[in-house]
Amino acid sequence: MRNIKISILIVLVALTSCKKSYIDDGGKSNPNVNMSTYDFLKSDTLFADLVHLIDRAGLKATVNGNITFFATTNYGVQNYLKAMKQRRAVELGDENITYTLDSIPLVNLDSLKTYMFDGKINRDQITVQGKLYNSLFGPIPNVQYLIKMTRTLDYNAYLDHVDYVTYYKVYGSRDDLEPDPSTIPPALIDVGAFCQTSGIVTTTGIVHVLNGYHRLLFNNDVLQ
Repeated sequence: MRNIKISILIVLVALTSCKKSYIDDGGKSNPNVNMSTYDFLKSDTLFADLVHLIDRAGLKATVNGNITFFATTNYGVQNYLKAMKQRRAVELGDENITYTLDSIPLVNLDSLKTYMFDGKINRDQITVQGKLYNSLFGPIPNVQYLIKMTRTLDYNAYLDHVDYVTYYKVYGSRDDLEPDPSTIPPALIDVGAFCQTSGIVTTTGIVHVLNGYHRLLFNNDVLQ
């Protein structure tokens, strides 16, 4: 079971109607927030760790640009810190070290730009087929980012389907287009995360909130 409240702004395709509407936990919700992207993140304690890292990296102005931002929650940041502490403890041979938000090297925090994309990419622009993008971090050899809808039948008693905004880090070619995904080497398997909330329209851009299982910077260290 998810350990966080799932609040999804999703476009519903009803059994009896094709009309689109936004919902929030079963009730209609206005996706517009009357504040900048940075102020929206700062207003919610769920993003306290992320805001701290944005401030350390000096990325407030970038976050408040005309961009789409995939936001990592405190859960994802804290699990990243646990992984980094574990890695650093092995390097130093000292399991009693501390590793905090301020322990992350500043040079690493520029990678927060991999969650930022030029322009407003909202649900109306995202398809089930998806599209590859370069992030504001710039081109990365053999890596691109895929933004797509993942179609599910979670509510098939009431709806034809539900589309979740999904964010993937693609190594080489897209796994979902490979004729036999089982042949993909482990190091080249794409990794991704559903958005627990999508389509938040701020006064400066768009925010999609990654689910709590997504670990910052797609870290996949095994936690002890």
